[in-house]
Amino acid sequence: MTGAEQYLKPSVIRNVARLDLRARFIVEGFLTGLHASPFQGFSVEFSEHRRYSQGDDPKDIDWLVFAKTDRFYVKKYQAETNISGYLLMDLSESMAYTYRQELTKFDYCICLAAALGYLMIHQQDPVGLMTFDQKLRACLPARSKRSQLGNMLGLLAKARPAGQTDVAGNLRRIAAMIRHRGLFMLFSDLLCDPEPVIDSLRLLRHRGHDVIVFHVLDEAEVNFPFSGLSDFEDPESGERLIVDAAGIRGDYVRAVQELRDRYKRECLSVGADYVALDTSMPFDRALVEYLSQRKARF
Repeated sequence: MTGAEQYLKPSVIRNVARLDLRARFIVEGFLTGLHASPFQGFSVEFSEHRRYSQGDDPKDIDWLVFAKTDRFYVKKYQAETNISGYLLMDLSESMAYTYRQELTKFDYCICLAAALGYLMIHQQDPVGLMTFDQKLRACLPARSKRSQLGNMLGLLAKARPAGQTDVAGNLRRIAAMIRHRGLFMLFSDLLCDPEPVIDSLRLLRHRGHDVIVFHVLDEAEVNFPFSGLSDFEDPESGERLIVDAAGIRGDYVRAVQELRDRYKRECLSVGADYVALDTSMPFDRALVEYLSQRKARF
């Protein structure tokens, strides 16, 4: 097993104390060799390569190009306006679910948010954090200081998913709170009525905010690998349901796909990004999904 694979083992991922190191590894390891800024439209945008000349900052040398050509080239960047990012984390009890993956949906979202938060701070873009269930529970204003990542991860490490959630209501509250243009990155399983959530996403876009929805489900919630008579309990309402798993599998899988398709269609219609993920997907693929969505819009 390589060092990279060991570093991404679930046992390491679950070590919250090393989230900042993992974020750096995931982001820098994945982004090496990309030929465009991963966050086009953020603080900088990649323009082109040119030969290194005296007076250039050695930190701008593209070492991958050097390895291939044995010549020094630097990356040229076009300055853009900074934008404040906000990580919006759902704390509903359903986020604590896992069937057979070592990471719960909440764990998975923390790791993904850590990587994205690190990347924004690395690019000197301010980033903040808001956690919510039925109410807003914590709010860290957007900052670009390096200590901000530690502050956010410390808060997330103490958070515990519990109770019900109100995604739509909290998005409306956040829209009223944040007056300047921002990038809102929502992390949720969206196990709620989609109509008010979609309306709140429209509101954010109408007010000029950029929006990315990370719809994170457990792999079992997507593939439904159950058989026989199965007893299910809603973690938020406590409602129980006994069903013939094989008999409803087809309808269930179609319903989940229809929900994802609806969110994707509605987000696209208002200029928001929608990224469907499940907890069996490795983080590099999750970031590929995210970056490909960003790239498609600019």
